[in-house]
Amino acid sequence: MVICMVSRTGRESQRYSMGRRQVVGCIPYRYKNGGDGGISNELEVLVISSQKGHALMFPKGGWELDESVEEAASRESLEEAGVLGNVECELGKWSFISKSHGTYYEGYMFPLFVKEQLDLWPEKHVRRRIWMSAAEARDVCKHWWMKEALDILVERVTSMREQIKEENVIACSRN
Repeated sequence: MVICMVSRTGRESQRYSMGRRQVVGCIPYRYKNGGDGGISNELEVLVISSQKGHALMFPKGGWELDESVEEAASRESLEEAGVLGNVECELGKWSFISKSHGTYYEGYMFPLFVKEQLDLWPEKHVRRRIWMSAAEARDVCKHWWMKEALDILVERVTSMREQIKEENVIACSRN
């Protein structure tokens, strides 16, 4: 596999809908390693610093004309956070005002189950990345709409875990 080590730049080929720039982001996540060498049920998410270095958020950026929304989500996670994985079902779509540009944006967020964390990635020298609990990430995340997406992810993961537990109980009671 070849990975491009340069981030896309410019807005000429970006998608707009009714004058609103369309941006796509991911919440990279994994399950914390358990003390016994196995995987625990504890969810960890990856936040990154803004390019200016102070605010924390999830990877996001413009959706280009030549890619699907899922491809854009995956590309942003690679460029900004240096992670690769599976883009899962959309968490939602939000309209928000960009403080830096004073215009409305349309933001799509996806969970990204992290399979690989790279040592080198396009924005390594302009961003920090930090794994933390979902609760910690909610506290430090700069954008309200990303916090809402995180809440949806946590609810989704929690309900999936509960469903698996119930199915295991039913399967055990049949034996």
